[in-house]
Amino acid sequence: MGDVDDLLRAVFLGVLQAATEFLPVSSSGHLVLAPELIGDDVSTLTFDVALHLGTTIAVVAYFWRDWARITTAGLRDFLRHGLKLTAWSQYALLGVWVVIATIPAVVVGLLFGDAIDEQLREPWVVGLTLIGFGLVIGLLDRWGGTVARLLDMTPARASTIGVAQAVALIPGVSRSGITIAAGRGLGFDRPSAARFSFLMSAPVIFGAGVLQFRDALTSDEELNWGPMIAGAVVAAVAGALVIRWLLSYLERGTLMPFVWYRIGLGTLVLALSAAGVI
Repeated sequence: MGDVDDLLRAVFLGVLQAATEFLPVSSSGHLVLAPELIGDDVSTLTFDVALHLGTTIAVVAYFWRDWARITTAGLRDFLRHGLKLTAWSQYALLGVWVVIATIPAVVVGLLFGDAIDEQLREPWVVGLTLIGFGLVIGLLDRWGGTVARLLDMTPARASTIGVAQAVALIPGVSRSGITIAAGRGLGFDRPSAARFSFLMSAPVIFGAGVLQFRDALTSDEELNWGPMIAGAVVAAVAGALVIRWLLSYLERGTLMPFVWYRIGLGTLVLALSAAGVI
């Protein structure tokens, strides 16, 4: 029964991770509650590796045309023009902006990642950030402009959204939520802000997965390959479906339903924390 239980957990966590990684609702906010639903040992390296692998596959596979155009244009322009970025095409530059947007989270993660994990993963912290940053997301979405499109990205805009992604290392903030909101605050329409958020997530999620896999190989904990593969497959499929749905929704809808959901979840987490349940 242990193997079956692990497979069921992998499926559940795969769906949960995919939905909460890409929707602006915070994966850490939900994973605080996950042990109460399916047991205390859900945060194992097996599941961590699987979920990071699956969500990486989702964002790479769903945007494969963008990645192909970015790679092709980048290589062509580099061979033709070297590092003279003023001569590069829009899609080649988009790849550069993705790299620039990734740098703040990498730096902050390397310098403060352990401290964040040790000191800020308390349920009451997650509850407060769910609510507080939910309000920030709602305000930026409501008052943001709609004049900029994906290919209007600039180094300054990419850096600002990158800083927002670094802030999302704090549990409960939501990487997708705060980066989409930052894009809205910089004047991007919702689909473009979300699209850039997803593109810039790939290096960060992949890097986190590599670090988790390294830890798994050097840890005394044995990797459970069956659940790991199952979790990765489920997270990949569910992640692609969530991305597709959210991009379609943002063509006509706002982020406010997610803001209200975050406030409700944050209130629940705070109440359960105060009661000593989590």
